[in-house]
Parts: sequence; structure tokens; C-alpha cells
Amino acid sequence: MIDRTKLYINGAWVAPDGKGDIAVRSASTEEVIGRVPEGSAQDLDAAAKAARAALPGWMAVPPAQRGAFLKAINNELKVRAEEIGKIIAGEVGMPLKLATRIQVGSPIAIFAMYADMAGKFQFESRIDGSLIVREPVGVVAAITPWNYPLHQIAAKVAPALAAGCTIVLKPSEVAPLNAFMLADAVHDAGLPPGVFNLVSGYGPVVGEAMATHPDVDMVSFTGSTRAGKRVAELAAHSVKRVALELGGKSASIVLEDADLAAAVKGTVNACFLNSGQTCSAHTRLLVPASRYDEAAKIAAEAAASFTVGDPFGGSAKLGPLISAVQRERVRDYIRKGIDEGAELLIGGAEAPEGLDKGYYVKPTVFGRVDPHATIAQEEIFGPVLAIIAYKDEDDAIRIANDTMYGLAGGVWSQDPEHALGVARRLRTGQVDINGAPFNFLAPFGGFKQSGRGRELGQVGLEEYLEYKAIQIKS
Repeated sequence: MIDRTKLYINGAWVAPDGKGDIAVRSASTEEVIGRVPEGSAQDLDAAAKAARAALPGWMAVPPAQRGAFLKAINNELKVRAEEIGKIIAGEVGMPLKLATRIQVGSPIAIFAMYADMAGKFQFESRIDGSLIVREPVGVVAAITPWNYPLHQIAAKVAPALAAGCTIVLKPSEVAPLNAFMLADAVHDAGLPPGVFNLVSGYGPVVGEAMATHPDVDMVSFTGSTRAGKRVAELAAHSVKRVALELGGKSASIVLEDADLAAAVKGTVNACFLNSGQTCSAHTRLLVPASRYDEAAKIAAEAAASFTVGDPFGGSAKLGPLISAVQRERVRDYIRKGIDEGAELLIGGAEAPEGLDKGYYVKPTVFGRVDPHATIAQEEIFGPVLAIIAYKDEDDAIRIANDTMYGLAGGVWSQDPEHALGVARRLRTGQVDINGAPFNFLAPFGGFKQSGRGRELGQVGLEEYLEYKAIQIKS
């Protein structure tokens, strides 16, 4: 049992104003594995004021020195990597080896990237008679999700600190323990008091207080589109800057000349990573109608290879979902897919055999899915793949673009130039060609209702800067 009883405010662990606590449950056993404080609006107020007071001093720290602090956090996370991996595997349910490599390896890499970038980024430049100064936006409120909890925290905290901003962080109440480990790392790295603050709690209380607090200059939110709209609505009253990384319903387009086996298997892998709890997951597989039967067979076989089980057992490729609520939500979508007439190729809404405890769902593949069906339009956030047959290339692109989302997608072809041409026609923030790997240096974010703004790379740093033009008379 991990019992965190205090919040991190103004460089110290302090008793919360709120008297309640939040139980954190294991995704695989359903048992309580930890508790964190249920922070209040008063706790958020104290954190925001601490961040405001610390802002002038942190802005004045030379960028290279800010980078040195980020490197120190990076080193502290490395020391704690094994412990954090176990915590996240417990909270989220991702198999331990994957959790350590992805859920911990990614934040470590992000802090290292911005530690290096802080000292190299051009915060000032000249355009004719003007000096262009890039200054920190100010106090940043970061509201983060549970699916890749520490990755999403790092993607906000690291660039904001590098830019010279101060931070108030509210992690997801479902998976907050890893954020407390980060606060330990920040403290031991010696960041000045008030530069980083942590307040755990519920969105309607702490999150909404963040979006409306007068000392907060920017809100960076990752989560559902519904919740993102609420954050933007609240922040609009004081014209705060808002960055939103929201949902997705990404399509993987397999062109006629593609290596079908590689494309289908690659898409199944991209769909099922983290038990499908990935906003950019390729959850729609678009295949030529003439190759549907073959694609369906390959997809079902690939899905069958995803053994479901204990994330600490060593053999499972697919762990549980995050919570009972999420499990029932995904099962409801599976039932809806069946009710709406899709062909169930493998899986279903029943619990996997032998797994009476834990929030497990069978890896599921639907075939002959209508492009306008619920499971083809709405974000499921579970291991559920929808196969859609298309008539021709224009039809495939139309189907891929025909959702309210625009976060990611994929194109498969043996002709890279042809694939690139199709990728350019997709209204999404990212497109992978032939299963190309994720790039931390490239901007991440979406079109349409997948959000606004970008994270990661240099563009992710620029999100936390204001531009000032100083005209100099010669």
C-alpha cells in the first residue's frame, strides 16, 4: 500500500486543506494499492499562488541552467525507473516489461530532450529593426490523463519548465501515484520552491478551479473531447491560453499494393497497445473490398496471439483496462457493434476465461463494419478493431476523414511516394507510413475535435511561449 497523505506545494510536502482521500485500485486485482489526498479548491489556490510568486525568479534563470535542472530530474527518474514501472503496471495494467520500457522510458527521454533543447533554443531573434523575444506564457495548469500518465505529464511539464513557466499539475485521480514519484524526483533535483506544484483531486473540483483561477495563464489538458470542451469553456471567461490533446478514431489505410500481412498485423498491434487505451490507436482498418476476406483472417489470427493476463505474470501481451467503469464502457461498445450488424470475427463482451478478478476485456475484431456505425465513429478506448472495406482510394480517404476526430492515421503501400500522397490527404495531426515508429522530436496533436495545439519537439516548447516584438529605432 502506497499512502501519500500530502500535496507538493511551494517546494514542500504539505497537509491538504481537503480532508478526504482517493483510493487507487490495481487494474489487475481490483484491490486498493494506494491512496492520495482529495485536494480542494483551496489547495489549488495555494499552489497557483506559489507558482505565481515563483514565476519571476524562474523566468530569470538562464535557459541553459533551466536545462540543467531538467537533466537533474531526468537523472532522478532514472534512479526510480524500476519502481515507477511497477507502480504504473499496477495502476494502468500495462504488462510490466512494456510499462517500464514505454510508460517510464518515454518520460525519461522527454526530460532529456528538453534539457538539451533549453540551452539551444533561440529565445531571441532579429527581423529588420525588431527584436523578437520569446517569453514564457506564465503559470501553467497541467491536467493529465490515466492511460500514459507519466508520459503525458512529462510532455507538458518538461517543455513548460524549459520555456521558463511555472507549473501546477493535477494528475488523473485514477492513476496518480506515478505523479507523486515525479514530485519526489523534482524535489530531489533541487528545483526552486513554487516552480513545480502537485495537487491531486477530482476534475470537477480541482480541474475546474485550475481553468478559472486568476493566477493561471494557460491550461494544458489531455483527456476526452467532452472534458476538453468543458475546460475550454471555463478558461474562455478569462481568455486563458488553452492547449487540448483529445480523442481520436484513427484509420489505417491498406492500399492495393501493400504487403497485406504486414499491414494488418501492424494495425492490430497499433490498435491493441496498452489494451487499446491509446488516443492515437489505429482502431479502423480500411482494406480494399477485394481483399477483405484475407484481411479478416489475418486480423483474427493476429488478435488471437494477444494473450490476456496478469501484467506482472511475464507472458501476457494484453493487460486489463484501467477500471470497472472503462471495462463496462468497452463491453457496451462491443454489444452495440453486434447489435448494429457488424461481423464478430473474434472476441466479444464476455469476460476472458480464468480471469475473474481485474478489469479484463477480450481482444475483439469486427468485420464488415459500416463506416457510419457507432464502433466506427466513436472512440472506444479498448482492444476493439473495426475492419471497413472500401471501393477505391478516394473512397478510403473519404471514410478515413469522415469522423469528428483527426488525431492520427496510417497508410500502407509498397510505393512510399504513393503512400505519402495519400498521407497528405488525411486530415490528421500524424500519419505513419508502413508502421514507422513514433518520433519524440515531431509535433503531436490533432485536427478537428481531436484538439488544438501540439506537444513534443520544438513545437511543443513553443506552445509555452509568448512572442514580443520590440521595435528599435536606428
